Amino acid sequence: MAHPGAAADLMVTPTLQARSLSKHFGERVALTDVSFQLASGEILAVIGPNGAGKTTLLSLLAGAATPSGGEVLAPAGERIGWVPQQTAVYSKLSVLENLRLFARLERVADPEAAVAAMLEQTGLGDRANEQLGRLSGGNRQRVNIAIGLLAQPAVALLDEPSASLDPRQRARLWRFIAARAQAGTSIVFTTHDIGEAERYAARVLVLADGELLFSGSPADLRSHGAGDIESAFVSFLRERGH
Repeated sequence: MAHPGAAADLMVTPTLQARSLSKHFGERVALTDVSFQLASGEILAVIGPNGAGKTTLLSLLAGAATPSGGEVLAPAGERIGWVPQQTAVYSKLSVLENLRLFARLERVADPEAAVAAMLEQTGLGDRANEQLGRLSGGNRQRVNIAIGLLAQPAVALLDEPSASLDPRQRARLWRFIAARAQAGTSIVFTTHDIGEAERYAARVLVLADGELLFSGSPADLRSHGAGDIESAFVSFLRERGH
């Protein structure tokens, strides 16, 4: 049985390519010579210790930051959805008003239909008229994710998408993400939950101190230890001096 995050055919034209990406902040090196490609419908997890360069990588892929070296390639005309960890919403507007606003900013062809579909898919329909500032952190994050995916991008970049969610919200989120991947959206997400990466990603990238140390399946990463995947991850980092 195929992994839920596996692309149907990894030999197809990639939806996104990173070529020798590097990023420096003055003397500090945040990312060094990172290369990989992403297939349509693939779910890719990026894991690593704090300060590994995970968020920097996503911001470069999204075009929210300029690389110091290397390049990001995507097919012409394809959208990239970017969902940062910090919610980028208007607290004095309702859920519905936020979605409508961003649908228009994204120039979605049919904003009302897109908003209605996103409310349904994310389970936010009963919160549509609530002001963002009155919602819990988890619900604000759900709105943040809904906004990032309103335009049905070819690639969705999610920075710690489930960090503030309770178990039921997390399960609902991953059902939604899996459905988007099945429809052809490529997903890249960062997480500190190694078990989450194993459950939902077909492939894992391991970053440490800005370097790409590993690219492979969760099963390949697990083979580096005798216990669960988190223990294997720690062992892998230790073997490489991190």
